[in-house]
Amino acid sequence: MKKIFILLLLAIAGCSSHEPRIISQSPYITHTLKYLCQEENIVGVSRYDLLDRPRTGGILDPEKEAIAGLEPDYIFTSDWTAPAILHEVTPEGAKAVVLQGFHEMEEIEDNIRVIAKILGLPEGERKADEFAAAWKRNAKEVKGEGRKALLLSSCKGEPFSFGRNTYLYDLFSVAGFSLVEKHPSIRHVNKSGDISSVDELLRITEPDIVFVLQDNEHGCSVDMSEGDYKVVLLNGEHFVYPAPVLMDGIADLKRIFPVPEK
Repeated sequence: MKKIFILLLLAIAGCSSHEPRIISQSPYITHTLKYLCQEENIVGVSRYDLLDRPRTGGILDPEKEAIAGLEPDYIFTSDWTAPAILHEVTPEGAKAVVLQGFHEMEEIEDNIRVIAKILGLPEGERKADEFAAAWKRNAKEVKGEGRKALLLSSCKGEPFSFGRNTYLYDLFSVAGFSLVEKHPSIRHVNKSGDISSVDELLRITEPDIVFVLQDNEHGCSVDMSEGDYKVVLLNGEHFVYPAPVLMDGIADLKRIFPVPEK
């Protein structure tokens, strides 16, 4: 009788006792869902995720049977998933939501708002505004001093640099650095590309600082010759995901390049 009474109250209030079953098809989406206190509602994650949940393939190749078996209400993925593939793997009755994030910091703020709106989370707008204000305020507390910087990463042995239309270009620019990579997005450095080696990229861009994002767990790094620049190693886990976890990365930068107290 007590259970029936509680359900009746929920119905009168226009609420539901159902918790959404969510699949996150990328680690950056998982980080955003955690920020919105939705970790317990995640029933499946991509093969690249650190969260202990059933695996559902990758962004480019989501696994239809694995997804269907989890009976999701929502599948959150990035715009890297081909529309036809996403349609094919989305079970009947589930809603697929495509998110941005890799081009500018504002997209990360928008992702928070979109997820919150889809899931009906009343605190979503406030949390998006808080993140927007916090990352800008803290990034401005980094002493970049206009130093010329090149941002490199290498997760599988092929280095790449972050160019203009990337969220990290936004972040490091607000932190006071002058990014020297002029490529319109991410430049993959390899023999088949327009720049074949990191040393060639260094000669062309002439940075004062080379930031290297390395994954401590997998030992990813970038090999380069010694030169007239400072190499700063950063924890890749704090920077490679366009999500609120970037606040940890900004905290790292504030520690390395502190603004003197007045």
